[in-house]
Amino acid sequence: MLPFLTSLSPMIPLSIAIMCEVVATSFLPKTEQFTKPELTLLVLICYGIAFFMLSITVRTMPVGVAYAIWCGAGIVLVAMLGWVFSGQYLDKYALLGMSLIMAGTIIINVFSKSVTH
Repeated sequence: MLPFLTSLSPMIPLSIAIMCEVVATSFLPKTEQFTKPELTLLVLICYGIAFFMLSITVRTMPVGVAYAIWCGAGIVLVAMLGWVFSGQYLDKYALLGMSLIMAGTIIINVFSKSVTH
């Protein structure tokens, strides 16, 4: 393991994990069922980094809290990227749901004092 990664705030590797997962998920349709080797490799590398960074995060943050933040941020970011770059339509219910997800993620980040013992 890279020693400096374990000394960081768990939010740093978690943020890297989220960014890599969002990139991988956003490019997943472009792999065309893994028939495009370069894009497939990008997706697999990004998912690999994402899970590695998540494994570092859960050493000091409860897996449930880390996963809630990961999922909430990932859902909102992937949906927003799809809306901005692919013209995917988000109706009022999608926007409401994502607002609730964002609110939950913010509440966890600001108020939760959960730690792994």
